[in-house]
Amino acid sequence: MFKNMNLLVTFECAARHQSYSLAAAELCISQAAVSQQMRLLEQQLAQRLFVRTGRHMQLTQAGETLHEHIAPALTMIGQGINRLRQEELAGELCISSTQAFNTLWLMPRLQEFASLYPQIRIRLHSSASFEDLQHARIDLAIRFGTEVEKHTPTTLACEYFGTSPVLPVCSAQLAESLPLAAPADLLSTWLVALEQSGAYDWPQWFEAHRVPGYAKHSHWTYVNSTDMALSAVANGHGVTLAVPYLFQRQLDSGELVIPFKLPHPNSVKRYLVYDPNSARITRLKVFMAWLKALEI
Repeated sequence: MFKNMNLLVTFECAARHQSYSLAAAELCISQAAVSQQMRLLEQQLAQRLFVRTGRHMQLTQAGETLHEHIAPALTMIGQGINRLRQEELAGELCISSTQAFNTLWLMPRLQEFASLYPQIRIRLHSSASFEDLQHARIDLAIRFGTEVEKHTPTTLACEYFGTSPVLPVCSAQLAESLPLAAPADLLSTWLVALEQSGAYDWPQWFEAHRVPGYAKHSHWTYVNSTDMALSAVANGHGVTLAVPYLFQRQLDSGELVIPFKLPHPNSVKRYLVYDPNSARITRLKVFMAWLKALEI
């Protein structure tokens, strides 16, 4: 059995082009390397495979016979490898993220991924906590915040993929009805906040922008997820704090506005958390590459 398959791959390419230089360009090696490999192949087979005719490398009778059998064999090998790759790609992925990200950002774009990779089935899981990926059978956690790396076990990959500011947002109708000349004017309306706001609360925003009297504000609405907060403000109920990518479509349509482009002192860092040794790593990498390409 012939052991050096690389020589046969180079031979097929040179025979197809009838040119060592074109074969070198396709294989990303030097022309000298192609010439050397063909001399070695001829020595091992004890047959002359090429003769030079002008600028072309003409196949000898032995070369034509070898190419007649090698070309379809290499095609079959390539098809087999592609089939294995497709089998690796096919299957399920469980993606976990916050309810707001899944509902407002990921779900509206999921059809695009499905059309590109119909063989990958996505199962979405919404959670704001740092869950045990293996126990919950989660393949990828898309996590946000200031302490993601701190809460990620060393056995998992924690890949940073961007930062976004947190800004105040309200309906265009509300913004027009209120005299919003300075940040303190937000205290004239309802403030919508998360029950567990963590690092992105209203008090820190007011402190950062030197707004006095916020502690005495009495018009508060508390919700347990950012998508609920954005739903409230989209319907004219007050102002909330959120990252713009969650309401970009409403910004573009003019439904929502950012009354003051004054960011919260804590920005939102984004991370992809996953097991680098996962049996589903092939399809996982495909999903992550697609996600990064969308440039949140």
